[in-house]
Amino acid sequence: MHQLTIIGLGAAELDQLQMGVYKKLKTVEKIYVRTIDHPVIQDLQKEGMAFISFDAVYEKYDTFQPVYEEIAEQLISAVSKEPIMYAVPGHPLVAEQTVQLLIEAERQGKVQLNIEGGQSFLDPIFGALKIDPIEGFQLLDGTSFSIHDVNMRGHVLIAQVYDSFSASEVKLTLMEKYRDDYPVTVVTAAGSSLESLTTVPLYELDQAVEINNLTTIYVPPVENDLDALRDWTTFRRIIATLRGPNGCPWDQKQTHESLKKYLLEEAHEFLAAIDEEDDFGMVEELGDVLLQVFLHAQIGEDNGYFNLEEVLESISEKMIRRHPHVFGDVNVEDADEVVANWDAIKKKEKGEQKESLLKGEYRPTSALQTSYNYQKKAASVGFDWPNAEGAWEKFLEEWKEFKDEVEKGAPQSRLDEFGDVLFTLVNIARFYKISPEEAMSHANEKFLRRFQYVEQKVLESGKTFADFTLQQLDEFWNEAKTLEKKEN
Repeated sequence: MHQLTIIGLGAAELDQLQMGVYKKLKTVEKIYVRTIDHPVIQDLQKEGMAFISFDAVYEKYDTFQPVYEEIAEQLISAVSKEPIMYAVPGHPLVAEQTVQLLIEAERQGKVQLNIEGGQSFLDPIFGALKIDPIEGFQLLDGTSFSIHDVNMRGHVLIAQVYDSFSASEVKLTLMEKYRDDYPVTVVTAAGSSLESLTTVPLYELDQAVEINNLTTIYVPPVENDLDALRDWTTFRRIIATLRGPNGCPWDQKQTHESLKKYLLEEAHEFLAAIDEEDDFGMVEELGDVLLQVFLHAQIGEDNGYFNLEEVLESISEKMIRRHPHVFGDVNVEDADEVVANWDAIKKKEKGEQKESLLKGEYRPTSALQTSYNYQKKAASVGFDWPNAEGAWEKFLEEWKEFKDEVEKGAPQSRLDEFGDVLFTLVNIARFYKISPEEAMSHANEKFLRRFQYVEQKVLESGKTFADFTLQQLDEFWNEAKTLEKKEN
């Protein structure tokens, strides 16, 4: 098997090329290059050296990945006939996808590589920007990076930005987190005589300067939390500050117990925003729910029992473990099979049942939810009606018993029988996959809206409730219902 030698051309012109690399290049008659568009190659061409470039491959595809894959395939084919040299910009192991594909091919035994040196573009960029990489930096691929990868509090370098189109893609991605006018620096031909640095507001990134294959985008670290309001670490710092020594007295004194009612309230307000199809409301209410999660995690950390990382680890590990059809090799046909697998995995995790099946299902803040949880757990071991018809029959039976107690029973027996009626209604809701808690919240919100409309009409009349008959008040109620239907 012949050897494929990969050598780096450095980041600048021939004057900056390492002498050892220059000597090796001069000993080879035929050199393959990813692109001819590099200052060193242009200088070496003047010295009479010949190069075989893959620039034509770029014209065949709309995206870069198939370009890199074809270049790697052609090189593997060429080296099967004779030893060859492949020269790439910078250092072969820095931001060079074709080399990574060749390394993978070597692991598979398809090619034998010899990777030589070459100065990467990073050193001259650090010099041009006058930054110390020990402060923390990221090198990202402009053709494929996600905003979720970006650390806003470190130096960010984005390579593989070749033209205004790719710069536009980078700009739009960055604007998902950074403010529109955040300063970014376009670094071109760092370390060469053509070196240029231009700082522009982010929204002008693809318009202000010429961009070519020697361009790197630099995004400086954010210096204050107001510049990073879309970053998770900012919110965590805010919560830690509120709970800290110089924070807010109210936040400082909160406990898991004192916050329980707020978590319930915020969850219901989010559900209301969903019912109203209010996207902006959902954003605000989800933020309030998230606040509760972060507060509880911070309290756990302050007390030394757990922290946010443990919360994330727990739920992430659970999601991976309980979705083997996504993260493993299990096949499922539909959502029902997913639920069955979930329950089976959950049962296996908990092992042999030694305590009551209903332990842990009680909810002190909601009797409806407790009832739903109890019935669902009992159903999981077969203690359930085979279909909804049985639940309906049980409801009619309990309803009759309640009516009998209303007519001739005592207050305590009426209470008991009415509880049975509600219990059977919860069971019916379960058969139809309705959350009784959500349904009750929805009914309460609906009553609130409509009764407030009735109040408004009474107020507009200049009279009091006592001045209206029930029939007249009911007409206002029906008006509210009609208006809601028109709005929907």
